[in-house]
Amino acid sequence: MGFRRAAVIGGGVGGLAAAIGLRRHGWEVDVFERSAALPEVGTGLGIWPDALSALDRLGLGDAARRVGRRQADGLVRKPDGTVIGTIAAGSVHLLTRPALLGVLAGALPGGVVRFGTAAGLADCAGYDLVVGADGIHSAVRGELFDAPVRRSGAIGWRGTVDLPVDTGGETWGRGGKFGLTPQADGRTNWYAMGSDLGQFADWHDPIPRVLAAATDVLRHELLYVPPLPSYVSGRVVLLGDAAHAMTPDLGQGACQAIIDGVVLAECLTGDVDAGLRRYDSARRRVTRRLAAGSLWLNRLARMRRFTGVRDAGLRVALALAPKSPWSADLERDELAG
Repeated sequence: MGFRRAAVIGGGVGGLAAAIGLRRHGWEVDVFERSAALPEVGTGLGIWPDALSALDRLGLGDAARRVGRRQADGLVRKPDGTVIGTIAAGSVHLLTRPALLGVLAGALPGGVVRFGTAAGLADCAGYDLVVGADGIHSAVRGELFDAPVRRSGAIGWRGTVDLPVDTGGETWGRGGKFGLTPQADGRTNWYAMGSDLGQFADWHDPIPRVLAAATDVLRHELLYVPPLPSYVSGRVVLLGDAAHAMTPDLGQGACQAIIDGVVLAECLTGDVDAGLRRYDSARRRVTRRLAAGSLWLNRLARMRRFTGVRDAGLRVALALAPKSPWSADLERDELAG
């Protein structure tokens, strides 16, 4: 088969997963990451069973489980605290982004990740494969496709507070929602979407207390990437947010980046061009569906009229949601590619 070299542009979750998988299948890999080092702080990520299964295929599932915690079921409520339904999340593991990146980076030999080193396609001309894993504002994607990032119309806030809460979940009101995710150390991740944080001040406890304790609040526009005609162009391939950045409403961004990296590596055990076609076929359909579903939920959560009808529909959907340990967002054959 010969000696094969891959350049991975971007050392985030998807890029590192791809690098580990490719090395396991005999590729020599260089990862170019513009940041000087791994992040030391970051909010929590919900890792669903399909993504944990992908980490198992890299030999890293148990390590990820050790540094995370199993997430308890959560509640969906109205602003007055009335329960709409239950989110079955007991098969989801919560990891901080630094912890997950630490597990992934620790599986690579020193020197594979070149921190503090930006790279573009022109810098990677000598490689047999270039993986664009450089995030939502991907320069690699910009060189391949005319697909500028789009605004969802929503503003998001997030942070972590030194305040324990009994139950996590989401509260849906008029024009926005507020989410809580308890951590094992007594701290709580929180996130919100709406016109401003003031709109949540009179929502049910503990939301006002969480906001009062919040410092270092991150505010950002919620953006997404429109559907691409392909994730592959020649010997260049996109994954993660570079390929299909979606709003965070399904909590699947990191999960899909992990799966992308693992499936890509497994598709590239033989002929490269045929393998890239398999990867594109396996991943574009499911990630496009998830991105569309996430954007739909985003708009649903921001409704200002007919919220009673929305909440009634949400109650039915939660009651009928599958309680399987498999992710409700993916089918087994889609993970397998």
